[in-house]
Amino acid sequence: MALKFGVDVSTAETDYGTVLLDERAGEYWELNPTATLVVDTLMAGGDEADAVAALTDAFDITPERARQDVDALVQQLRTSGLAR
Repeated sequence: MALKFGVDVSTAETDYGTVLLDERAGEYWELNPTATLVVDTLMAGGDEADAVAALTDAFDITPERARQDVDALVQQLRTSGLAR
């Protein structure tokens, strides 16, 4: 499922990944390059399987571990209210 950030979330690319600002709570979240790749894939309309494939293509990681990481990140972003 594609991912969308809420209207109160600002993003900025950095040399180390992506920084998210939750303007409602005034909190910053820092995404490392791995999480940035997952988010970029999902924001571009890809689904979780596409994000898993992107991770296994870019990093030395098993599909099982990539699936766990994608699921955990998406759950955390949605639970925090940053994404839907």
